[in-house]
Amino acid sequence: MRRLLTAFALAGTLVLSGCGYNDFQTKDEQVKSAWSEVVNQYKRRADLIPNLVNVVQGFAQQEKDVLLGVTSARSKVGSIQLTPEALNDPNAMKNFQAAQGELSSALSRLLVVAENYPQLKSDANFRDRQAQLEGTENRITTARARYIKAVQDYNILARQFPTNLTAMIFSYKEKANFSVENEKAIAEPPKVDFGAKPAAPAPQPAPAPAPAPAK
Repeated sequence: MRRLLTAFALAGTLVLSGCGYNDFQTKDEQVKSAWSEVVNQYKRRADLIPNLVNVVQGFAQQEKDVLLGVTSARSKVGSIQLTPEALNDPNAMKNFQAAQGELSSALSRLLVVAENYPQLKSDANFRDRQAQLEGTENRITTARARYIKAVQDYNILARQFPTNLTAMIFSYKEKANFSVENEKAIAEPPKVDFGAKPAAPAPQPAPAPAPAPAK
């Protein structure tokens, strides 16, 4: 009897392995790990913002609307938490992405405004904060790319045959991913027109040559 149970256990293990059960566990952990890095980098960016805002405020107090926009966007980001367990919810991912995109846009406007203040641009504290922010943005891009790839691998496993049968049996659902195009559009810095120059007058046609005198 014991040998029979052992045989059934081995058979079950082989069946699960052959249908991708273990692959699902591995890729699920990869998605969670990649997502943790995304969250860590976004949190690092949020932590840098108060000091950056304080430095800008010291030189550009009149830019209240821009400064308020950054702090409000940061507050909204802090109110939206997306745990690994909620990654199956497309709406939760959409809200998280929209909040982060709004913060990216607000930061872009802040940096555009900073261009109008030479003393601010030359301030050592501002340059240091700006360099830290740029480095963090690069790390966010890298972490997000890794997460996108991890989710793609997981979702392909959940859709393709025969592992899709394992997904159905164990209720493994596809995970939500970043919408790269939408996020890029949200984060695109605003186009600022500091005063359009008047259009150059159209060139006047050259005068016709005078007729040759009659001989």
